Amino acid sequence: MPVSPLTVRPFAQRDVADVLRLMRNLAVFEGYIDKFRVTEMDLIEHGLGDNPRFGVLVADLGGRVVGIAVHYVIPWTYDLKPTLVLKELFVDETARSLGAGAALIEALKRHAAAIGTPRIEWSVLASNEAAKRFYGRQGAILDAIWEPWTLLIQTEDDGKEASGV
Repeated sequence: MPVSPLTVRPFAQRDVADVLRLMRNLAVFEGYIDKFRVTEMDLIEHGLGDNPRFGVLVADLGGRVVGIAVHYVIPWTYDLKPTLVLKELFVDETARSLGAGAALIEALKRHAAAIGTPRIEWSVLASNEAAKRFYGRQGAILDAIWEPWTLLIQTEDDGKEASGV
């Protein structure tokens, strides 16, 4: 039986439920599902609206969305060039080892080149050795100079139903 071709494309309205499902699966994997608040409406409003705040590339295998690369752009930094930030990369367990992750990274690299950014940056869970090996195979290197830091801010929305990406 022939294998369906894998394609990578920007997400569309028809993909919203699948993108949300994969985002939720990543939140479970990374241990923050109890804080996850993104809804289908958020994805539509902030990702497909008139002024998108982020983009999503989807890996489509025979009409089934099996992977996502959620990304956004920092317009410029020290060199006056944009930085593409990969916020979330996730491939459904049933499609791992089929090339979806590598295809998403390749599409992200093409997107970065098209918008004139010389770099893509992201964070990896310190304990996720498989992801580190995968990213290394894609040509990425560990940034040995910078460490990720977080400053948590108490907001009025804390404890309430939040919306947004």
